[in-house]
Amino acid sequence: MSDTGTIHASISAARPSHARFAMLGLIATGTLVNYLDRTILGIAAPALTKDLAINAAVMGIVFSAFSWSYAASQIPGGLFLDRFGTRLTYALSVGFWSLFTLLHAAVGGLASLLGLRLALGIAEAPCFPANSRVVATWFPQSERAFATGVYTVGEYIGLAFLSPVLFWLLAHYGWRSLFVVCGMLGLAFVLLWLAKYREPRDHKGANAAELALIADGGGLVANAGKGGRLDWSKAGQLLRYRRMWGICIGQFAGNSTLVFFLTWFPTYLATERHMAFLKIGFYAVLPFIAASVGVLFGGWWSDTMLRRGLSANVARKTPIITGLLLASTIIAANFVQSDAAVITILSVAFFAQGMAALGWTLVSDIAPAGMLGLTGGIFNLAANLAGIVTPLAIGVIVAATGSFFYALAFVGGLALIGALAYIFVVGDVKRIVL
Repeated sequence: MSDTGTIHASISAARPSHARFAMLGLIATGTLVNYLDRTILGIAAPALTKDLAINAAVMGIVFSAFSWSYAASQIPGGLFLDRFGTRLTYALSVGFWSLFTLLHAAVGGLASLLGLRLALGIAEAPCFPANSRVVATWFPQSERAFATGVYTVGEYIGLAFLSPVLFWLLAHYGWRSLFVVCGMLGLAFVLLWLAKYREPRDHKGANAAELALIADGGGLVANAGKGGRLDWSKAGQLLRYRRMWGICIGQFAGNSTLVFFLTWFPTYLATERHMAFLKIGFYAVLPFIAASVGVLFGGWWSDTMLRRGLSANVARKTPIITGLLLASTIIAANFVQSDAAVITILSVAFFAQGMAALGWTLVSDIAPAGMLGLTGGIFNLAANLAGIVTPLAIGVIVAATGSFFYALAFVGGLALIGALAYIFVVGDVKRIVL
């Protein structure tokens, strides 16, 4: 046997290391911190609105403000990510968003609150494109839906298990304490990220067998570093493809359900269902746990179908379409009276939204090589238009009607539109070649 053959045989015989799962743990933790920092305003809202004398319509604007700058910063953030790489971009992003979260504790009125929400949106913009880049570079295609599901759980798991603690802090130390605790947590994570994150070829714990496993499965190991110059024209080129439009519409629709839970859900329980803060803390856990299970189940289901030989079209789209259709059942909460029935319906809808959150897997599958940041930025721009539209729409509806009846109908209707986009617009799931 030749020397080259011996080397390949040795690599084939070696057991792949598991460094990729450590990197997955990092971005899952980063996502948990990310969503805690952006969503604790929803927990603080019932007390904050009284303290700062903010009504429902104005609070809708405050909830929406984060997404104004977050959405506007997606493409610049994606281009920055492609140019300077994941490690530096993520560290800067987490550091600044944690600082802005901490400063929320010092707000004295509407102007300072709006300013910090805008600043937080800019700082958080590169996070999810960076997550998608990590998955595409560290994981073969057959593991990407599971990996996406694991880090996406961070969106829900923090609020799922920390809600009782956060509501306890709210009840005993006031709403400002929430921002202090979460801001400090994020600053601590920056140090962990810088100490542990490396690209595949720079990671001492990733052996040759693991690198080969990733590369043979379509992982972009060779394109994991910094990119070339910033090129805005590539955004226009990507938008010529219908699969980009389809996944963007679908993510906008599904994200509307998520945005409801992250913004108006505690207020809905407090005002529409007349629950006390500590009772809200208990009930709020259940839908977020359900969503966490939905994310992991959707990722497992998708990768299992792919490994069994089904096409990427079937394996990737089926959990998302099923989730969006089931998420529309949130409307049924309008027609039941008991708290238990309401929480059950909302938990089912949020479980389904968790399944639909696998749209980021498609970004990893279709993004042109070297353009994961930009592709993820465009996708997240569309997704977070929901963060602008949904809180505003719900705020206006509630202020005008004094009820959440039509607000839930609005959220459920958007979920149906998202399912139709994945069925009729997305087309083939394959990598775009410009």
